[in-house]
Amino acid sequence: MSRTKVVPIPVIGRHTVNAYLLLGRRPVVVDAGTPGSGRLIHERIAAHGVDPADLALIVLTHGHIDHFGSAAELRRLTGAPIAGHIADLGPYRSGQARRPHIATGPMGRLMNRSPKLHVRAEPFEPQVPIDRETSLEDFGIAGRIVPTPGHTAGSVSVLTDDGDLVAGDLVANSFMGLVPGRPANPPFHDDPRQNLASLRRMLALSPTALHVGHGTPLDPDRVRRWADREQRRLARREAAGRLRVRDA
Repeated sequence: MSRTKVVPIPVIGRHTVNAYLLLGRRPVVVDAGTPGSGRLIHERIAAHGVDPADLALIVLTHGHIDHFGSAAELRRLTGAPIAGHIADLGPYRSGQARRPHIATGPMGRLMNRSPKLHVRAEPFEPQVPIDRETSLEDFGIAGRIVPTPGHTAGSVSVLTDDGDLVAGDLVANSFMGLVPGRPANPPFHDDPRQNLASLRRMLALSPTALHVGHGTPLDPDRVRRWADREQRRLARREAAGRLRVRDA
């Protein structure tokens, strides 16, 4: 199978919130942006010379509103089925992310005050429920969906056979992408320790680049160095009794 091309689809700003178009034998979209952005994503798919009606699958990396917000709309526009992990079925079926959001720092605490974060999206039921590593071969992509819990219980990433990792919110660019190339936590994690373990597990597979939901692609070696620092930071917070995680 020919190389899979990973094409960013900016949903907000130049790279503040990203979806991704994967181009293999058939096209696949990863993530569906905020509510009301389905038409924008549809148009940007077409702008890359792809007939949106040919879309084979819509993969959702997790149950936060900026990643699944337009999934139902995009399914209507393209006819493509939706793949989502069963551990995030609650948000998908209700149209609203689990609350409270567990902030990773000052930006998350600030964002928690914004009404836009707490809007309700159109609910939906994934046609392709994910509960384990799942090949994308049948959908025309040389790669697989890999569960990477921690950011949410149902977080997943997509790893192509060429080594591109579409990582959702496993890691982000600093300040929601405003500082390109600098690894950082996204504003929220349900379980920072579990998320870091998922990130390290994916880094052990030697990806060539990390394509993230917020910001430009990240260099794996730079992310590894950041992950080492983050491990030490989390250990200090845990020792001080200051590490918050979502209750099961």
